[in-house]
Amino acid sequence: MRRRAIFNNKALPYLLLALQLAITLVFFFWPAGQSVYQSLFVQDAFGFRQIFVGLENYLVLFQDPLYLDSARTTVIFSVAVTLLAMVPALVLAVMSDQIIRGATAYRTLLIWPYAVAPAIAAVLWLFIFHPSIGSLGRGLNAIGIPWDYRNNGNQALLLVILASAWKQISYNFIFFLAGLQSVPRAIVEAAAIDGAGAVKRFFRILFPLLSPTTFFLLIVNIIYSFFDTFGTIDALTTGGPGRATTTLIYKVYRDGYLNLDLGSSSAQSVVLMTVVILITVVQFRFIERQVHY
Repeated sequence: MRRRAIFNNKALPYLLLALQLAITLVFFFWPAGQSVYQSLFVQDAFGFRQIFVGLENYLVLFQDPLYLDSARTTVIFSVAVTLLAMVPALVLAVMSDQIIRGATAYRTLLIWPYAVAPAIAAVLWLFIFHPSIGSLGRGLNAIGIPWDYRNNGNQALLLVILASAWKQISYNFIFFLAGLQSVPRAIVEAAAIDGAGAVKRFFRILFPLLSPTTFFLLIVNIIYSFFDTFGTIDALTTGGPGRATTTLIYKVYRDGYLNLDLGSSSAQSVVLMTVVILITVVQFRFIERQVHY
């Protein structure tokens, strides 16, 4: 006969959930509701009153070429950051999972960059690639390669992609390593005995068993590239030169905080939130079919 746990205090589950629900309500639903409400208004030139304009902010938004350029930049940026953050992390996890001398020290060193704040990570990359004070930046100019990310939009975009991806590699490494260590060694050893090489063992055994971890990290990295890279962009390029590194989240900040266009900024934040939700839904709807639990 199975025993069932019975809680006489019916209010206990609600009390345990109350704090998390309150945090979610205060820091997500309430700001999201305020953004939706604010996106329906336009402030006058002096900020004393609001004028209801309905969906006009959204209509103007999608006709703005600067916003469309930011959207294209965000797509390129998010795809590049996701790939450059996940692929090297997987390679490092596979290499670190081998039985080698000093593996614990290697793993510890690879995890450290995750503790670096985005703005600090941007400053570190600035000291490396700055054309005047950066060691690598000056070296590129010395050998005849013109490097100045302050005036070249493509170089600036490349730099913020590298800095943002480097910051996220450690996070991905932790999860990939944990996933690899959860794979039964007997399966891998049996494949090796049957004559499967290291590459075949990885693609036929290890990588399919890592699909839940890969799927989780794919969602996390896309959200990271959309939102959490703001500090890196702001400290490294401030969205320039010529808006070459202005992503959607940075344009929300620039229009709302710097230009005080709260209506347009709120509309942009609502659109951005909707896009991220749709991307997540599509991933769960189609990509999760390939995941083997």
